[in-house]
Amino acid sequence: MKKSTAKSSASAKLTSIPNGSAAPRIAIAIMAAGKGTRLKSQIPKVLHEVGGKPLLEHVIRAAASVVGASDVYAIVGYEADRVREAVRHTGINFVLQAEQRGTGHALMMAADALARYDHVIVLSGDAPMITAATIESLRDFHLRERAAMTLLSAELANPTGYGRVLHKKPGSPEVREIVEEKAATASQKKIREINSGFYVFDVKALYSNIGQLSTDNLHAEYYLTDMAEVLRRLGKRVVAFPTATPNEVLGGNTRAELAAIDQQMRISKCRQLMSDGVSIFYPETCVIDADVEIAPDTVIEPYVQLLGKTKIGGGCRVRSYCVIRDSDVGDNVMLRPGCIMEKAKIGAGAIIGPYSHLRPESDIAEGAHVGNFVETKKIKLGKGSKANHLTYLGDAEIGAGVNIGAGTITCNYDGVHKHKTVIEDDVFIGSDSTLVAPVRIGKRAYVGAASCITDDVPEDSLAVGRGRQVVKEGWARQKREERAKK
Repeated sequence: MKKSTAKSSASAKLTSIPNGSAAPRIAIAIMAAGKGTRLKSQIPKVLHEVGGKPLLEHVIRAAASVVGASDVYAIVGYEADRVREAVRHTGINFVLQAEQRGTGHALMMAADALARYDHVIVLSGDAPMITAATIESLRDFHLRERAAMTLLSAELANPTGYGRVLHKKPGSPEVREIVEEKAATASQKKIREINSGFYVFDVKALYSNIGQLSTDNLHAEYYLTDMAEVLRRLGKRVVAFPTATPNEVLGGNTRAELAAIDQQMRISKCRQLMSDGVSIFYPETCVIDADVEIAPDTVIEPYVQLLGKTKIGGGCRVRSYCVIRDSDVGDNVMLRPGCIMEKAKIGAGAIIGPYSHLRPESDIAEGAHVGNFVETKKIKLGKGSKANHLTYLGDAEIGAGVNIGAGTITCNYDGVHKHKTVIEDDVFIGSDSTLVAPVRIGKRAYVGAASCITDDVPEDSLAVGRGRQVVKEGWARQKREERAKK
């Protein structure tokens, strides 16, 4: 998505701007500085993966679709360089919080970057289910309410552990107080509306008063939550916007929470695909990443993994236990059980498997067959060609209409360099042949079974490279008699 397109789209969706007024300048700041102590990991918290990509990348995608990547700022701290490198391709900006002293301190570090904006939306980098639609609704509510601070609230069946949102009066969006769990009374703990940690601030109101935050708390940190009390004391408007989709605010603080989020995201992905015309048997057993695309009338059987940026055409069948990563599969392809594919391309009508292993740069043409226990790497297999059994094909260019017999291998590595095998159209390779690269087999040629081919084979030729069979009649009987005498 181009940045300019994202920005113009976002501006068009603003619903609270009076006629003739300029659109407000809005940035999004993503909290991404934490270590994630409860995960017990050397990996930064926001780089743990759900749905096939880091937590932070999910949040960035939603944010960038609202304001454009150039107006998104990730505030990084723990393993900052590692986090930057992992999401640099998104085109967003970064702010360094070298010393992690709380969420309020994070926005203090971003003051210079955010000063030119009118409003800033604050998101959590560990809450990957947040959607652009919810961010837009939160933004529009904030502008409509003309608030200094808007918090995104959610009603949870079990609000234990979260700060409770108390309103000035029933039915009013205005917030009287946010009470943390440990400070809540018994009656306040019964309140199910919680503070999600997602906010929108009027930038002037924020940075004119953020210096009033105190570190007088257990962890001696500046908490952004306390801005509600700071602004309310000054007579500023603080409101809560309740989300209709509370699962969007859930964060991954533990391994169990990450697993639960991952499961929710994958079930949601399966539902979306099924609503688009894809059949998925037992979707709870399938692992389908967020960026996977599948065309209608394809059938996905149980225990399939479709990973990365895989694309599956229409009318395909992907049978159980296939694992496919970053591959492009054409229409009407049959993937039999147990196929493993990475960065492969499969043409329409091809039949793959069972138990085929297609490694990177395997390009299988229309109608070709790659059968059981066949491994390919960096090859082109031409239209209608077949390698049905127990074969290794690496660094090879194979034409159309070729038959590769069982047990054939291309010897592509001499211990130092890789070499290429070329097999032209309509060639027949007999079973158990060894093709020692570099070598070329000409059109319509035959290679006899069990041959070791070290030289080029001309068109329309027969090549046989094996020892001549010798038969010694009576030899076996003689050996038996000799053993009997001993």
